[in-house]
Amino acid sequence: MGQKMGFYKRDKIRNYSRENERHRVVIVGAGFGGLWAIKTLTRYPVDICLIDQNNYHTFFPLLYQVAAAELEPEDIAYPVRSIVRGFPNVRFLLAKVNKIDLKAQIIETDVRTVHYDFLILAIGSVTHFFNIKGAKYVYPLKTLEQAIDIRNQILTCFEKAAYEPDEERQKSLLTFVIVGGGSTGVEFAGALAELTYGHMRRDYRNLDFGKVRVILLEAAGKLLPNLPDRLGNYARERLNRVKVEVRFNSKVSEVGPGEVKLTDGSVIRTYTTVWTAGVRGEPALNSWGLPLAPNGKVAVLNTLQIPGYPNAYVAGDLAYLEEGGRPLPMVAPVALQQGVAAGENIVRQISGKPPASFHYNDQGIMAVIGRRAAVAYLFNRFGFTGFPAWIIWLGVHLFRLIGFRNRLLVLTNWAWDYIYYERVVRLILPAKPPSEKHKEES
Repeated sequence: MGQKMGFYKRDKIRNYSRENERHRVVIVGAGFGGLWAIKTLTRYPVDICLIDQNNYHTFFPLLYQVAAAELEPEDIAYPVRSIVRGFPNVRFLLAKVNKIDLKAQIIETDVRTVHYDFLILAIGSVTHFFNIKGAKYVYPLKTLEQAIDIRNQILTCFEKAAYEPDEERQKSLLTFVIVGGGSTGVEFAGALAELTYGHMRRDYRNLDFGKVRVILLEAAGKLLPNLPDRLGNYARERLNRVKVEVRFNSKVSEVGPGEVKLTDGSVIRTYTTVWTAGVRGEPALNSWGLPLAPNGKVAVLNTLQIPGYPNAYVAGDLAYLEEGGRPLPMVAPVALQQGVAAGENIVRQISGKPPASFHYNDQGIMAVIGRRAAVAYLFNRFGFTGFPAWIIWLGVHLFRLIGFRNRLLVLTNWAWDYIYYERVVRLILPAKPPSEKHKEES
């Protein structure tokens, strides 16, 4: 990222408590929170170790477009070592964290043991299936690998349906269920509808596309619950226009290899169930002695510190913090701001100052719903729909992407799709079936 990310040159810490000592800061997680903490700390004379089990940063807001065959995985990923190579006080360790001893200030990984003076945990979240039965048959959408699995599954279903003699099985192959009416679910439903009813229609001319169904299940009574009703209603109307069946008050009780069962007793025959309904903290945290909220996230102080451990911070999806009586949303802007705040508080501590409280500056929430359609709610005041919101969404996401190459690739793919109505990444790549790739979670 280096200059690409807008890092500043390093500066000296004034009022340094121990002038000649370089404190060791360990950051776990190369997501938004971890990288923006580095952006803050790299200006100061501290030694930073970034640990992640992947050697790339993923731009999660566009992950659904990989699943919908709109972008390639490398379009939204950027090598970590390229991001930090311009900063001599930052080193990267490719490793999986097995245990964190907060008292001894030690991190045990599958590669080596790392000691720290200050810690920032920014490892994100994992899919939460809410104890439904048969979660191993669900396709979660949280990682690049999972996005590729979903793309493979969708394209494979069309290939099988093209020569399936049994009409009922063919209908099941062409039925795609998305669970969760938040931003990711709405965006993926719109992108999938454009893929299935548009691009695929030209490839599979022998198929009856009247049998294709894209179904969005939402347990509550509205879409995009964090937005005003007017914007949620626009999203529903827009999805209906592109032939997405939106079902409210629909809770999943069980998923099988060829069906989805709802709590009201109804059954949907499908071989593709994509889960975007919820996330939780990493289950391994239970054994690390961290104070956990009911959703598995770490309950932090308003300074983002872990209670009882003033030199350990949590940022991003993993941090549970309330403002105005409600938990902060698990979105990229929160992670960015918390990463910066955690870094600044470490600098304050080193300088002998007390950490400052974190306050989220809510700049808005956006969701795109296919071609020329989006909703945007900016600064909790201004609501936009349609083409203006779509333009805002495009600009913001291109700006936040890391690396000029990635921006150029994404812009090129978007332009090609927009002008020629053609998605060029409809590739089925070798992969294991979902039952072998992930275990059932609760």
